[in-house]
Amino acid sequence: MKYKSLLIAAIVVLFAACNNQPQNSPSDIEIPVSVKEIQKGSISRLINTTGTAMATYGVELNSEMSGLYRLQNNPGTGKPFKLGDKVRKGQIIIRLEDKAYENNIAIESKKLNLEILEQEQNKQKGLLEMGGVTPSDIRNTEVRLINARYDLDNANINLEKMYVRAPFDGVIVSLPHYTANARVEQNRPMVGIMDYANMYMDINLPESTIEYVQANQAVYITHYTLPNDTLKGIISELSPAISNETRTFKGKIIINNADMKIRPGMFVKADVVVDRAESAIIIPKNVILSNRNRRYVYVVERGIAVIRNIRTGIEDDDNAQVIEGLAENDNLIIRGFETLRENSRVKVLK
Repeated sequence: MKYKSLLIAAIVVLFAACNNQPQNSPSDIEIPVSVKEIQKGSISRLINTTGTAMATYGVELNSEMSGLYRLQNNPGTGKPFKLGDKVRKGQIIIRLEDKAYENNIAIESKKLNLEILEQEQNKQKGLLEMGGVTPSDIRNTEVRLINARYDLDNANINLEKMYVRAPFDGVIVSLPHYTANARVEQNRPMVGIMDYANMYMDINLPESTIEYVQANQAVYITHYTLPNDTLKGIISELSPAISNETRTFKGKIIINNADMKIRPGMFVKADVVVDRAESAIIIPKNVILSNRNRRYVYVVERGIAVIRNIRTGIEDDDNAQVIEGLAENDNLIIRGFETLRENSRVKVLK
């Protein structure tokens, strides 16, 4: 019995000693967090789609006549034209030479014949007032003059077939190889040219987005090879019809590619801007917590974590607009919020 009394006394003393040890209250523990001072910015609601960027203008030119192949020099480099060279509208890229064909055209004689008839017409007009010629003579000369002009025009058209010219400003994208001075037959491929300073892409958008997407809306164009560049585009056309098979509707985007960063045939991402807010409170979406219908975040006030219930507006992939619950310059907790409770003491890390 005495032994039991001693044991009980020892337990009581030990318990009392433990209770006398200093303990930190949970409310006194400072939880380390990182904060971000809220600043106003802009945010857009985007609808994402993908497609192939195509050149606005493109052409494959064939030889209209047969002749000896003469690839011309690029005035900018002083060397023969090659793939990737820029060309100007009307610039001669290839010349085909056929002396017999050119002689048959006889363009110089047609020029001289036209010049003689013009002189004759001027002479006859002066003689008409003096009675030296009749009105019938004047009309006959005029008919011959018109025919001579047609002959010269046709000769120039036929002679022009010996030249392969750029029909617009662009870039050489295909240039089949032919041996210099070798004879090339008619209708052989000569050169391919594209103008992709402006491009377009056909898109298919989900049926659910039809109420948001409209013509003339801005579009952001990106490609994985250009991680730091975003091109601007605009929706130029939209179909009002929904496909029965895919439940999508068609559209077309025009892309401003003045610096030619996007190349024809690239598979690109297009973000259609369907809504935008300027000078808005913007926060990262990953700091927003939810509980049933409630969405909230933590801010720091005098070293204390305080819950702020929020209402959000426009959201993109990473951020959300806060239209109620936060103000500019609030200190939003962006790291360490996962374990916080209302009124937890926090230590802000630099």
